[in-house]
Amino acid sequence: GFVKVSGVPAESGGLFSIVDAFGGFVRETNYGRLFEVRTELNPTNLAYTGLGLQAHTDNPYRDPAPTLQILSCIENSCDGGESLVVDGFAAALRLREEDPHGFHLLSTYPMRFEFKGAKGVHLYARRPMIEVSADGELVAIRFNSRSAASVRDVPFEEIEKWYAAYKRLSAIFDDPRMTIRFKLAPGEAFIVDNTRVLHAWTRFSGVSGKRWLIRTG
Repeated sequence: GFVKVSGVPAESGGLFSIVDAFGGFVRETNYGRLFEVRTELNPTNLAYTGLGLQAHTDNPYRDPAPTLQILSCIENSCDGGESLVVDGFAAALRLREEDPHGFHLLSTYPMRFEFKGAKGVHLYARRPMIEVSADGELVAIRFNSRSAASVRDVPFEEIEKWYAAYKRLSAIFDDPRMTIRFKLAPGEAFIVDNTRVLHAWTRFSGVSGKRWLIRTG
């Protein structure tokens, strides 16, 4: 569900050299075909700040959610700003071993995800955090606390246990033993299956250098 690539042109649009190997199609979103990850003076998204981000899947408020995501590095000379990836399926299976009922709750009751942006953009999806098939096989993970909307689909008598399972799954994602950690250099990129693999990055200082990454929209 994850691969690191080198030899990518370190320029805006350079990641399309990878996209072309997969047929050249990029699903365009409200961000366009590309999404820039770099600091801005008046940020409207945490991706535009130097703050670290918890492991997450992108855009769970879209249905269908993005599948393959490519993140390409143009510049990364700052202190910090390391990338992390987590196998969401391995984390879900660990939760199932530790708390079978909690796994059942997260895979049974839908989570609501929502995004409200500029120009009247309002995106909304309602799916379980852990999606399983009819025969119990893992299908997808949707985890992004920043996009979580109000919880309205869990029965009152189960809500405390549902939140406990949510908290435990979040802690498993944060466990350093679950993560692969690396720092992208200019000309490098990584690809993740966004339905399985979560990604994150550590806090970085814009004073010590610059960090400029480009992601498919």
